[in-house]
Amino acid sequence: MLALAIDFLWHLAPFVLVLSLVVTVHELGHFFAARACGIDVERFSIGFGRPIWSHRDRSGVEWRVGWVPLGGYVMFAGDHNAASVPDAAGLKAMRAEILAREGPEALARNYHFKPVWQRALVAVAGPAANFLLAISLFTLLFMSFGERTLSPRIGAVQPGSAAASAGFQAGDIVLEAAGRRISSFQDLSEVVQVRGGASTDFVIERGGRNLRLTATPEWTRLDTKPGSPRVGRLGIGPTGEVLRRTFGPAEALSKGIDRTWGVLTTSVYAIGRMVTGQMSAEQLNGPLGIAQMSGQIAKAGADAAPDLEHKILYVGANLLALAAVLSVGIGFMNLLPIPVLDGGHLLFYAYEAVARRPLAASVQAFGYRVGLALVLALMLFATWNDLQRLRVFQFVGGLFS
Repeated sequence: MLALAIDFLWHLAPFVLVLSLVVTVHELGHFFAARACGIDVERFSIGFGRPIWSHRDRSGVEWRVGWVPLGGYVMFAGDHNAASVPDAAGLKAMRAEILAREGPEALARNYHFKPVWQRALVAVAGPAANFLLAISLFTLLFMSFGERTLSPRIGAVQPGSAAASAGFQAGDIVLEAAGRRISSFQDLSEVVQVRGGASTDFVIERGGRNLRLTATPEWTRLDTKPGSPRVGRLGIGPTGEVLRRTFGPAEALSKGIDRTWGVLTTSVYAIGRMVTGQMSAEQLNGPLGIAQMSGQIAKAGADAAPDLEHKILYVGANLLALAAVLSVGIGFMNLLPIPVLDGGHLLFYAYEAVARRPLAASVQAFGYRVGLALVLALMLFATWNDLQRLRVFQFVGGLFS
């Protein structure tokens, strides 16, 4: 029982820490952009539900930590809920109420009556903060630890594989894959694993000459468990040659930007393939999957360290790398044009900028209901994937068999 509790904490604690960091930075992006635009903020919350801690500062902002650590929000002056959805009575009634209660100065500090470009700036600031966080974390890791990667030189080609059919040979050095520059075998794996069934162009170096090859990676299960993720597989192996590099601040920043861009483009491509049905949506991870990943990464860092000091260092570095990747994902997902997400707000603001009037309140309200249903459905589907992957249903069924 004690071992089970410890294992639970190994997964829960890293998950909460990583998610809290990413969400806090996202919401701080909204917060600071709002303050820069002169918008009053009523509440800054990390987590949902009843507060387990709250404090109101001198400017009137309530800082809160909710008991459900799965997100957060910034509530602006005049908001009726955390999604910044205007009252169904419309902005006219809200304007009259604010003028009567607080006067024209309060109206100037209200989010809903700011120019559309300022509201758009506040909306985009959250995802932008996530991308900046990812760049900062990757830069910090490159500066602190350098880079230790496997060479992109091919050590072996499996007979009958996609790589063999395309003409890959042992000794080839992969320079590009699907238009992305390749500097390590890990880079190559990231490209290939989301391109199962997709014709992919490669640039390789062989005997001092650059050659172009085209291969179609094959889908394969990571393991034999039912519901385990499918990834693209080329059928090649590395030489085992390890490349070590150190970076100064400028180089580390360049690498951080490049790494963030690589994660973003891979994520966009994978989501696009899921939407078009070219890639199974069972790849999606929900909170349970991310928690499992957090625990595994934390344990890997602890197991690789020789003493307590290095355990803390390795676990911290691994979790910061995970936070950077997760931050890119959350930044991208929030830019999707789905009402209740930042991208949905931007979509409505784009209409307002073109039409020179806000979208009808009833249409906005309907859009937010549909958007909320889509987000909840996506979360439920991802959680179902997690439960399948973790074999929870088989475990429960075994209790009654």
